[in-house]
Amino acid sequence: MPIVNRISALHEEVTAWRRDIHEHPELQFEVHRTAGIVADKLREFGCDEVVPGIGRTGVVGIIRGRTNRSANVVGLRADMDALPLTEITGLPHASKVPGKMHACGHDGHTAMLLGAAKYLAETRNFDGTVAVIFQPAEEGEKGGEAMVLDGMMERFGIQEVYGMHNAPGLPVGQFAIRPGPMLAAVDNFRIHVEGKGGHAARPHQSIDTILVASHIVAAVQSIVARNVDPLKSAVISICAFNAGFTNNVIPQTAELRGTVRTHDAEVRDFIEVRLREVAERTAAVFGATATVEHERVVPATVNDPAHTPHAVAAAAAVVGEKAVNDDAPQIMGGEDFSYMLQARPGAFIMIGQGDTASVHHPAYDFNDEIIPIGMSYWAKLVETRMPA
Repeated sequence: MPIVNRISALHEEVTAWRRDIHEHPELQFEVHRTAGIVADKLREFGCDEVVPGIGRTGVVGIIRGRTNRSANVVGLRADMDALPLTEITGLPHASKVPGKMHACGHDGHTAMLLGAAKYLAETRNFDGTVAVIFQPAEEGEKGGEAMVLDGMMERFGIQEVYGMHNAPGLPVGQFAIRPGPMLAAVDNFRIHVEGKGGHAARPHQSIDTILVASHIVAAVQSIVARNVDPLKSAVISICAFNAGFTNNVIPQTAELRGTVRTHDAEVRDFIEVRLREVAERTAAVFGATATVEHERVVPATVNDPAHTPHAVAAAAAVVGEKAVNDDAPQIMGGEDFSYMLQARPGAFIMIGQGDTASVHHPAYDFNDEIIPIGMSYWAKLVETRMPA
């Protein structure tokens, strides 16, 4: 792979940063230590501006090229937060914080973008301006939206924005991307079922919420199977069923909780309506009631068709055209980078992590072998998008 010599020389140093961040995971917006390290290093690298506190605890660094004839400003984004999991890797750099770990590789994302920032600040071999964006709270708390709402795009004049995520199962040295919807919209729902509690020996005098909720579970699964166009992707998963507390009482209430994943806006709207109809009407058949709470968490991550080729070209410059899948399958996982792509055009790409544990698994660890590949992608993206 045509990894720049200077980037190769940084590999060991950036790996040490990554492992230090891994040992000290922080959740959601409480990434104070990590954001502090990021800001300090960006200042050390000689960035032209370093601004903490964007979107509460996000950090933006500005690096200006040797020239600025194009007046272009490109944003590069990495996420910083960890997950509430207990690590089981047993590695020397395993989490030192009980119940928290970097199980999604955000430590690696942060380190790779920091390494790229160091290289770009040293070389400045581009015409324009780079905004390196370090985001908090990707895992469910909409840190991407918070940074956008804080005026980040306008404040720094960002015109286009790019993101990258590691992909377990995709071989090291490969990238995957597609124009249009890349990752799914994420919605969460809660269904509260109210029946009539009673003695387990006299079910005819009760309205059994466990039975009612079980029928709702089965009926909800028919929405995707029988109401959604088979050529359009959707997932409904019920992930929690809570009812009752003993073996001889029919419970008065039951609760179901789950998630919906879609790529198409019309399908997303339809499922929200249909989910409510199915739950309420199924409950009514049994004389019970169902109340549905539906929360839209993040929109789909949609790569701009005009900007996706820039990401493809940068990846190909690093690993070769044959190692870049530019028509990759859509992913049902969600990403709040979607908010940045709603604010500005750009693209989100997956970098091969190799044969490792899945993200969000307690045995996961970021593969340090891919650090120079990711750093090179960021550098090539800047240098090819804004040639000096």
